[in-house]
Amino acid sequence: MAKSKAAAALPQSAVAVDLVVLTVRGGELCVLTVRRGIPPYQGKFALPGGFVLPDEDLEAAAYRELAEEAGLKKRAVTLEQLRTFGAPGRDPRGRVVSVAYLAMGAGLPDPRGGSDALSAQFEPVSEYLSRRAGPLALAFDHKAILAAGVERARAKLEYTGLGVAFCPPEFTVGELRAVYEAVWDVTLDPANFHRKVTNASGFLVPTGGRTSRGGGRPAALYRADPLVPLHPPIMRA
Repeated sequence: MAKSKAAAALPQSAVAVDLVVLTVRGGELCVLTVRRGIPPYQGKFALPGGFVLPDEDLEAAAYRELAEEAGLKKRAVTLEQLRTFGAPGRDPRGRVVSVAYLAMGAGLPDPRGGSDALSAQFEPVSEYLSRRAGPLALAFDHKAILAAGVERARAKLEYTGLGVAFCPPEFTVGELRAVYEAVWDVTLDPANFHRKVTNASGFLVPTGGRTSRGGGRPAALYRADPLVPLHPPIMRA
C-alpha cells in the first residue's frame, strides 16, 4: 500500500533536551556546564543535554543526560520544564528542537564529565551571561537558554518556596537569605527578610532545633516545601 501524502511529507527533525542546572556555591549562583568532546563546537562550553531516544520520554531523557554527562543522580535536583527552543539555525547539524529544563539542587557534588563531555564543572552564572565570545562563550543558543533559566529561578523565588531547593533539608533564615541574595544578586536587609519569610503563611515550619554552624548565636532551624506558594510574595524590588 502506498504511503499517504501526509506521511510522505512528514518533516525531518530531531528533538533534544538541554538543562540549566543551578546551585549556590561560595555565595554565588552557579551553573553546570560541560566541555564538548565532539563536533560541533568541540572543546567549547555548553549546557548538558542531548538527543531524545526514539522510545524515551522527555523527562527521562533529561535525567539520563544529567547522569551521563555530569554524574548527577535524579534525587539530587528538582526538575521542571522551562521552555522550548526551536530556531531553524540553532544547530549546524540540522533542524533540532530542544526542550529546556531547569534543575536546582543544594550541595551538589563536583560533577564528573562522561559520555561525549570532556569535563563538567560548576561556574558562576555571571561568567557565562556576560560573554558573547571568547573561551567561556556558550555553544549553540545556550546563553539564551541559561538566561531564561536564571530569570525563571529568580521569579519563582518571589512567589514560591523554591529558594529552599538550594538549602539543606533543615536550614536557618540566614542561610535562606544567602540563597535569595545569590540568586537575585542583591544584598538584603536581614531583619526585613526575616520578617517577610516568617510572615509568609504556611511557608517555614520550625523544627524545634537550633544550630551555630553559621557562627554567632544559635539560630532556629526550619524546613519547607519548595512548591508552597508564598502569601504574601517576597518581591525583588
